Amino acid sequence: MKPQSWDTRYEIQAILILTLGFGLVGLDRFIINPLSPVIMRDLHLDYRDLGNMAAAVAVTWGLSALFLGRLSDRIGRREVLIPTVVAFSLLVGCTGFAQGITSLLVLRALMGFAEGGFAPSSIAVAVAASHPSRRGFNLGFHQNGLPLIGLGLGPVLATQLLAVLPSWRWVFVLLTVPGLITAWLMHRILRNTPPDPEDRPLAAPSPWTQALAIRNVALGIGIMICTASALNVAIVMSPTYLTEELRLPMTQMGFVMSAVGIGAVLGGFSLPALSDLLGRKRVLVGASALACVFLALFMRSEPSAWGSFLWLLLFAGLGFSVIYVTVGPLTMESVPSTLAATAVGLITGAGEIIGGAGAPALAGQIAQRVGVTKAFVLALAILVIGFILTLAVREPLASRARRGTAGANAY
Repeated sequence: MKPQSWDTRYEIQAILILTLGFGLVGLDRFIINPLSPVIMRDLHLDYRDLGNMAAAVAVTWGLSALFLGRLSDRIGRREVLIPTVVAFSLLVGCTGFAQGITSLLVLRALMGFAEGGFAPSSIAVAVAASHPSRRGFNLGFHQNGLPLIGLGLGPVLATQLLAVLPSWRWVFVLLTVPGLITAWLMHRILRNTPPDPEDRPLAAPSPWTQALAIRNVALGIGIMICTASALNVAIVMSPTYLTEELRLPMTQMGFVMSAVGIGAVLGGFSLPALSDLLGRKRVLVGASALACVFLALFMRSEPSAWGSFLWLLLFAGLGFSVIYVTVGPLTMESVPSTLAATAVGLITGAGEIIGGAGAPALAGQIAQRVGVTKAFVLALAILVIGFILTLAVREPLASRARRGTAGANAY
């Protein structure tokens, strides 16, 4: 499409509504964490139950991203996107009626399945709506909805609503409303942009095989697994590390942990946009290398809240930006449009199943047996492997052409 005919108004509307949708995904997924003390007391749950609920969401999210991502490439992105928003909005409301761990596990697993289908489809729609020169910025902005609303606004909203509502159950019920409104707005605004006919992939045993044959997709899966594993291990283990190893009081620990959400937002706004100017690979390699450095510094922190906050902020910001660039512009510019959501589904699915469920479980076993600091050694080792994988990434042809450079195609 020629620059003068680009529909900028639609681009702005689409990115804003998709960002809101991704923010609600994060809100519905993570708001259970600040509510967990009262839920545990009311339903007689323990910490193992909380871990099982988190794992249930991660596993079904990953499986859904694999299969519903491919389905959206076949039947259309809107046909998957809007029903998944309706589904996870209704399911989060049903959480308020849970009577025990069994019903919570079922509801959280179903909600994870719906949210996992939203992620690859929304990224594909965001790419189709974005001008190539703004693709990195738009995808960073879009994916920032999750940490900004889910990790930033969520805890404040949960505690404030809990103070005025008769029960934690009503918090979940009320969350249904913005989700249904968002689904209606998506129905009114979003277009079902068909894939480019010239991008029709060659015949192959399956779409997943076609996507995996693309170098940057295979590398993206590895980078996503490594980075997501390190981030999730750090997020899960840091509260214990800060309070038991560094002896910080609970109030200071909470302050330090807020660095994760703040870092994710700052990294998501800056580095994907920077990749529009410098190239996807340069930003990936630099961010991944620095994430390793700052995680190592966090592991060697003195008992200081401000020092720990700074290193965790920088590590989280760089780590999340690696994921944003990998899942967003790098993958979207490396695959035919007919495989867009399939490729994103493969990458996010592997990251959720292994990085979101498997790595924290392994780290928990290590922490239980040899101490929590050794869990961070695992995270750093995995992150270094991810950095090595970024060195093998090829700059996508679209990125090279936009920056006026020549190069081979990435697939």
